[in-house]
Amino acid sequence: MNDAKHPASPQKMILLGRIAGAFGVHGELRIESWTEPRNAIFRYRPWTLRLPSREQREAVEVRGRGSDNRLIAQLPDITDRDMAEAMRGTGILVPRSALPPARPGEFYWVDLEGLRVVTLEGVELGIVSHLFSTGANDVMMVQGERERMLPFARPDYVHSVDFETGVITVDWDPEF
Repeated sequence: MNDAKHPASPQKMILLGRIAGAFGVHGELRIESWTEPRNAIFRYRPWTLRLPSREQREAVEVRGRGSDNRLIAQLPDITDRDMAEAMRGTGILVPRSALPPARPGEFYWVDLEGLRVVTLEGVELGIVSHLFSTGANDVMMVQGERERMLPFARPDYVHSVDFETGVITVDWDPEF
């Protein structure tokens, strides 16, 4: 297996969380974070906010607080509850280059997107479109002649990830 660092585009934006709604009456925002730990979302700056309208804007001066149970953020131009509530559903993105390097043997899901998926026998299954967690395991969505959901479980199903060739080799029945 080649665990070499994937040369991800530094301009690729990564969705780290979203604004879940207002907190209090002074424009504070409840934050839903997908970082680990959850409050690590405040380490990454600047945020690019993708509003539900798909409009984007940069937020440099973000103040945040909280624990793993509740995350609260304040943006300088959001000053009341109505303004904060209007931000509900806004995505919080940062450039891929803002993330620390993955540890050996680990991957950021975004770095796996776009890689080809091939069986041990050399049968091409398609391209990784995205990954998600079911709680029990992580799942790769593979787009080929049809869509497949493959467990991202190493070494049971995923045998290797080779960023140099752009291939993930899996032990998977192509008929399944």
